[in-house]
Amino acid sequence: MSLSRQNLLELQNGSDVRGVAMAGVSGEAITLTDEAVNRIAGAFVHWLAARTEKDVSQLKIGVGHDSRISAERFKVQVLKAVTSLKANPFDCGLASTPAMFMSTIFTELNFDGAIMLTASHLPYNRNGMKFFTKMGGLEKTEITELLDSSVSCPPGEADIKRVDKVNLIQIYSTSLCEKICKSIDSRDQEKPLEGLHIIVDAGNGAGGFFATQVLEKLGADISGSQFLEPDGYFPNHIPNPEDEKAMLSLQNAVLQSKADLGIIFDTDVDRMSAVLKDGTVVSRNAIIAMMAAIVAREAPDSTIVTDSVTSDMLTEFIEKDLGLKHRRFKRGYKNVINECIRLNNSGVLSPLAIETSGHGALKENYYLDDGSYLAVKIIIEAVHLKRQHKELSALIARLKHPYADYEFRMKILDNDFHTYGQYILAVFEKCAKEKGLFVVPNSYEGVRVAFFGETIQGWALLRTSLHDPVMALNIEGHRSGDCKNILDLVKTMLEGCVNLDKNTLNVLVV
Repeated sequence: MSLSRQNLLELQNGSDVRGVAMAGVSGEAITLTDEAVNRIAGAFVHWLAARTEKDVSQLKIGVGHDSRISAERFKVQVLKAVTSLKANPFDCGLASTPAMFMSTIFTELNFDGAIMLTASHLPYNRNGMKFFTKMGGLEKTEITELLDSSVSCPPGEADIKRVDKVNLIQIYSTSLCEKICKSIDSRDQEKPLEGLHIIVDAGNGAGGFFATQVLEKLGADISGSQFLEPDGYFPNHIPNPEDEKAMLSLQNAVLQSKADLGIIFDTDVDRMSAVLKDGTVVSRNAIIAMMAAIVAREAPDSTIVTDSVTSDMLTEFIEKDLGLKHRRFKRGYKNVINECIRLNNSGVLSPLAIETSGHGALKENYYLDDGSYLAVKIIIEAVHLKRQHKELSALIARLKHPYADYEFRMKILDNDFHTYGQYILAVFEKCAKEKGLFVVPNSYEGVRVAFFGETIQGWALLRTSLHDPVMALNIEGHRSGDCKNILDLVKTMLEGCVNLDKNTLNVLVV
């Protein structure tokens, strides 16, 4: 197919590029073609030269990918584009997204930029591109600029047989090992994790290295680890820490192996969650609570930034039990990370930005959302607690959990969905105030209503989707029947919104 400006701009997904790379089971039309990848990579070279004020011939650019079956094909296109422009590409092979960013930081590499081919947890027929400089990942506006300029960037052809190869994962794994060794006072610095049994579930993505090149290397027992081999068809479960089937699989593996801890990554290892030795799942609110508890000692009275759909019970834990401050912000990992950076730049200490999805970034680690770095922090804490004859579960023992929670997505039927979405929010807020409900102040996304009475306890958040003609509704009930009562009330508050498809709300909740 011929590529138009519209074709290319439609590949934008926030601060990433994503599209259908090959025919899948649903017969989707291919949107991310070889030519598109080539052109976009070439546009990045020009953009990077302008940003660094370097001649193109001086640029060093790393290229890596996850386990997707279209990865090798697309890597060839990126290498051709970079080489044809006389820049210097480096083939990093199978890599993680955080490792690709770190390739710009590691002194032995010192790349000017990096391109990661990944589509996170999306189905096997998808793929995408992420871009990094020493300052971090590109912003949404920069991706738009990149795609716009790729329209006039002709496909590059070049001989890539002599492109240098770099074992980036080995370099990256060594840096993680060094972090663990420096943080653990052990008689045996070569095997500081000896005595710990840790299972890794890589979901057949790029994260298998963490088991073999980090944990096992430092003495941990990794028996029972599963799906470490890269397989772009993801035959066992979706590599997604938010997926119930994936978490159940890890939970069963931990219990069957009688392991101390289970770690699960998404495809490109920028997200993670965990399972404790008793089978307790540590994801969503719980993984935020655990990381907040870990940084609380290092940064007392600091602010933890999360996405908007976190529980009020998490806020209570962060603020009352840990003595920290909790700031809910807009969904989208870049939004959360950027707010964390903004707070620190304004003089407000914020050591952690983390989403319920498992994206977590620490100030100490370049504000990089890195699943393996979060895992390292948890494992270091596990060693320290074990020496005190305590379990990791002690960190979040006081965290309360809701009875039930749900998310609904309602399609906006109006052509101008941005304007109509704001109208719906205004109607919702007005109805809430007329009913005497508590509208949570300083909500950075949508309208959040909290319920504290005897009749209903919980909350509801109505928000617009970032990119799609959709209203998202999250509800959480603290007791049996609360979610039903909240949903019934929300339905009445949205009755006047005739261009909103509310059929998805007609489900049984508890």
